[in-house]
Amino acid sequence: MARHVYSCPLRWSDMDAFGHVNNVVFLRYLEEARIDFMFRLAPGEGSASFTGGSVVARHEIDYLRPLVHRHAPVTIELWVTKLTAASLTIAYEVKDEQESYVRASTVVVPYNLQEGRPRRISAEERAFLKEYLDDSMTSEAGAA
Repeated sequence: MARHVYSCPLRWSDMDAFGHVNNVVFLRYLEEARIDFMFRLAPGEGSASFTGGSVVARHEIDYLRPLVHRHAPVTIELWVTKLTAASLTIAYEVKDEQESYVRASTVVVPYNLQEGRPRRISAEERAFLKEYLDDSMTSEAGAA
């Protein structure tokens, strides 16, 4: 099972009044990593996979410790913990060399924007996602 690794820069505007990265900002970090995974990486140039749209059906986040602003980026590792006919669950860990700051999961539903309704995961998308599937963690998707 592969993990997608995304290097996420911290911005001055990410901090809250207490001098650490605001809890809401972590959703943006997860989104950046997910977009990089689904739309830049997968499954390659010329493919229509994932371009039809997707929606987030659920987020679950465990905040492990505060992340203070610094100039070094954090690493976001992500992988797939559940893959059904019409949804996938992505697990994340936001960390650096010494600490883990957040563990999270997101349920993503492929969506047909023109028809205004969910759609099934295509065979090409499924083949790509299976490379990142760790279904041993399905029951622990939020704690992945």
